[in-house]
Amino acid sequence: MTSIQQRAELQRRIWQIANDVRGAVDGWDFKQYVLGTLFYRFISENFAAYIEGGDDSIDYAKLNDIVITPEIKDDAIKTKGFFLYPSQLFVNIAAQANTNERLNTDLASIFAAIEASANGYPSEHDIKGLFADFDTTSNRLGNTVKDKNTRLAAVLKGVAELDFGDFDASHIDLFGDAYEFLISNYAANAGKSGGEFFTPQHVSKLIAQLAMHQQTSVNKIYDPACGSGSLLLQAKKHFDAHTIEEGFFGQEINHTTYNLARMNMFLHNVNYDKFNIQLGDTLIDPHFGYDKPFDAIVSNPPYSVRWVGSDDPTLINDERFAPAGVLAPKSKADFAFVLHALSYLSSKGRAAIVCFPGIFYRGGAEQKIRQYLVDNNYVESVIALAPNLFYGTTIAVNILVLAKNKKDTTTQFIDASGLFKKETNNNVLLDTHIEQIMAVFDSKANVDHFARSVSHDRIAANDYNLSVSSYVEAKDTREVVDIAKLNAELKTTVAKIDQLRKDIDAIVAEIEGDSEGVDESESEGLEA
Repeated sequence: MTSIQQRAELQRRIWQIANDVRGAVDGWDFKQYVLGTLFYRFISENFAAYIEGGDDSIDYAKLNDIVITPEIKDDAIKTKGFFLYPSQLFVNIAAQANTNERLNTDLASIFAAIEASANGYPSEHDIKGLFADFDTTSNRLGNTVKDKNTRLAAVLKGVAELDFGDFDASHIDLFGDAYEFLISNYAANAGKSGGEFFTPQHVSKLIAQLAMHQQTSVNKIYDPACGSGSLLLQAKKHFDAHTIEEGFFGQEINHTTYNLARMNMFLHNVNYDKFNIQLGDTLIDPHFGYDKPFDAIVSNPPYSVRWVGSDDPTLINDERFAPAGVLAPKSKADFAFVLHALSYLSSKGRAAIVCFPGIFYRGGAEQKIRQYLVDNNYVESVIALAPNLFYGTTIAVNILVLAKNKKDTTTQFIDASGLFKKETNNNVLLDTHIEQIMAVFDSKANVDHFARSVSHDRIAANDYNLSVSSYVEAKDTREVVDIAKLNAELKTTVAKIDQLRKDIDAIVAEIEGDSEGVDESESEGLEA
């Protein structure tokens, strides 16, 4: 079986398990148990592989807990960030799941022990609360302990039967792919809320390439509204051949999604010392002020959400917003996220931010912020994408690319709204579409109906409107009509109609003549 076939079969099986074991429970509510169980299996196998160190004579799962010395435990936590005794490994719990009458409480104890193992170590923050949403006492699992255990056992058994092969680099990728596949499917079926925590991989790939274009290495990468971490991890895939020196940074306001992001990092083999995901409101309580600036920033922040804005008079003095001289409207925080990203961006870096299109042409405070961005030469490109690329919304969004090291004062506009492939529920960007966008982004060439670099003066004269349609003329797809040819055809047609009328008149006249002759002969016969 090829790796592509293996992935496809794995994805089919894991989604089947997710649907089979949830029963009457809503899939969105049940996602934590499937995702959490997959994560539990991954860290168990990851940890066992670390302890065994490639020695085939050691099977960590079969060791007795008492042989684990404090020194072994201490070294393991410093390296991996957490600790699991052999008896706590997924494989041992799953093997006895169907007959364990204390399964739900045993799992709760194991998860608490894993988190507690990091207390007092540098990894404490990265591990604490990871399993908070895996509530083994929840009535979502059933009304009785027996019902809860039955459903938990079914999830454990299903995940245990997934074929990831031996735990090596390629199978680590399978774990990560399976987790991303699950998250994307849950997002696709979650309605509006799905887009709030997951950016589709094809769009993530474009955003990552824009943010890291022509950078041979970056100090670190940051997402101020990171959701489940999909944008950060797409950057990891894109940058495998190079280096993200100090790791991955992100902030997320939703607690459940914050946990998904941290699990996602581990599942993609990003060790605790290479990522820093924080919980909180980026606009009001920003983290990483001491870690900035960042060479690469990627973000798909929530569109047009409310924020405190001018109700907090101290914000106008915030170093992120003060330079623009105005705050984003209270009902539309989009430009607050943009200014936050710009403040955290290094002098050599780029930020690629998904934006609601209205912010590029509306007046008021948003126009003043656009003026600040353009006058200071921070806007490298505005890219219009096709509609229906994201979960939970059908609108055609834009990508705003910011840079502090532009070589001229022009701003590039790219109309990529026609680049997509229609699928069942959503449109998708193909690799060829991404290549087209990146090629013109790199060259800054003017391409009819596709891309145009526009001078600062022209944008200023247009009230700092940054809508792509204001500068890139849409291709006229209407059929070209040859008037001379059409007139000739009409003349010929009219002539044919005139001739036809003459022919019809002649036939009618002939018929009438014959009719009169018959009438006369009949009349003569009657007189006789």
